[in-house]
Amino acid sequence: MITGDHVLTASAIAKDLGILLDGDEAVSGAELAGMLEEELSSRVDKISVYARVSPEDKIRIVKAWQNKGQIVAMTGDGVNDAPALKAADIGCAMGITGTDVAKGASDMTLTDDNFATIVDAVKEGRGIYDNIKKAVAFLLGTNIGELLTVFFAMIFWQKSPLLSMQLLWINLVTDSLPAISLGMEAVEPDVMERKPKPMDESIFAHGLLARVILQGVMFSALTLFGFRQGYRITGSIDGGRTMAFIILALTQVVHSFNMRSDHSLFKIGPFTNGKLNVSALISVLLIAFVVFIEPVANVFGLTRLPAGLYLEAAGLAFIPLPVLELTKAFGIIKSHHSKNI
Repeated sequence: MITGDHVLTASAIAKDLGILLDGDEAVSGAELAGMLEEELSSRVDKISVYARVSPEDKIRIVKAWQNKGQIVAMTGDGVNDAPALKAADIGCAMGITGTDVAKGASDMTLTDDNFATIVDAVKEGRGIYDNIKKAVAFLLGTNIGELLTVFFAMIFWQKSPLLSMQLLWINLVTDSLPAISLGMEAVEPDVMERKPKPMDESIFAHGLLARVILQGVMFSALTLFGFRQGYRITGSIDGGRTMAFIILALTQVVHSFNMRSDHSLFKIGPFTNGKLNVSALISVLLIAFVVFIEPVANVFGLTRLPAGLYLEAAGLAFIPLPVLELTKAFGIIKSHHSKNI
């Protein structure tokens, strides 16, 4: 707490608020001015209250914490707070009582001047970041699956299992709609129990990139198996491509539900994201439209399959769901954030 009040008054209020605990220090601006930078850096984590400090002192406090590798948030409302608000990693100005100078120097403005709103903002921000990771991981995993499918088929059989028009339809329909809906996933209940992530942490940290690649390999293997089955049973490359198209498209729809959380889908509720439910339904209907409406199927290079192959394709497409659930259950996929201790 940094305040213009007398150090005794500030200490009494800080104790009532639980800011000044046993063993913590309260210093005045005069004491702070007499400290060298080395002394301040060594004592800054023990000082909980600063009273009657100058704008320069506030910057020194911010810099001392930053020199210890900490991320510093600073709140303020006055003109004299502006330098420290600018120097902090996150400057937060008061929206009602704050001056225009303080607001201009800050990264964010607390419009209702209620500190409890900061907690809500952090929660929402963590949820948004999580959803960005989910959407990016989903899109990368599915596109890696498409790339590997074509790559390995051309190596092994010198035939493409999917035409460019079919790939374009999959990207437009079964990639885009679920990815957008994943970006609207509700904030997970335990999001505020996590430790803050390091500033330099990659979006692919905690093994996310490896998981995305392995998921892409799984999608590719399922699609190639279906392509081979369709080709073998129908004796036609169009039959193989139809199987590959159905499996790859449906797999991506199913996988979008896997990506909703690192927790079990059945723990968070499989259908609690209404927007994803609608996106999945639309995607499935559009896939069926292309596969079963003969004039459209002909345009896309698809053909009619025996009934058993449709069932086999649907079964293969659902394999990622139990596989990912088992990896979550056995701890192979863990929450990418540690809990607070």
